Amino acid sequence: MGDFREMSRSVGVVVPAYRPDRSVLVTYLGALQAEIDPAVLRVELDQPDERTVEELKATGATVNTVESRRGKGQALTDGFEALDTDVLAFADADGSTPAESVRNVIDQVRLGEVDLAAGSRRHPDADVQSHQTVFRQHLGDVFAWLARRLLDVSLRDYQCGAKAMTRETWQAIRPHLYQPGFAWDIEVLAMADTLGYTIGEVPVTWIDHPDSTVTTTDAVPELLRALVATRRRARRLGAGTEPVASGRTEQVPLINRNR
Repeated sequence: MGDFREMSRSVGVVVPAYRPDRSVLVTYLGALQAEIDPAVLRVELDQPDERTVEELKATGATVNTVESRRGKGQALTDGFEALDTDVLAFADADGSTPAESVRNVIDQVRLGEVDLAAGSRRHPDADVQSHQTVFRQHLGDVFAWLARRLLDVSLRDYQCGAKAMTRETWQAIRPHLYQPGFAWDIEVLAMADTLGYTIGEVPVTWIDHPDSTVTTTDAVPELLRALVATRRRARRLGAGTEPVASGRTEQVPLINRNR
């Protein structure tokens, strides 16, 4: 178990948001503050309206606004780049992962148990209180099965909206991230595993929100493309032959795209 020094590691939490439900997000930010007491709680808000910005800032969170829609991966990358904490974490804005579960994910890193902790809805000890539709649930199961076969990192759940990592882990993987959308999670896990960082799954409570801004018809093609691209990049990175990025946007690391 970790000692007091490990538990005193500073924590930064980033919440990526695109047209969020204001009341839900305001309540969630308050819960994250109360449960985790992070050194930094930062909202990366795309295409904001004035009222939303005002209400989010009133919670005490730092709110960074961008007029365009960056995508989850780009927003999280920008948010993590702005943090100077020992532990970097994120939680999805819909609050599907309650603040207590986010804290449990963070504590695995803060205690030094793993370098990267991933919340898991498919862990045997997870508490799924509101289930997805049968179609979405089966689609998620198929994707997890496929990811385990294409990637070297083997997990039950790759895309639960709560993850945390050490600053060292982030510094190592950040030049190797290219996925600007919700497939970012997959790439983060694959690159951390390829570079030898320890990864652990943490069971969470999960309350599904069917009004997600991600649609199934958009998700399937993007996830499949991302799996193939991530597998290729991870293997090249592991072999020490990752190609130099060209000028094409999709081949420029996320950390360099908004400069």
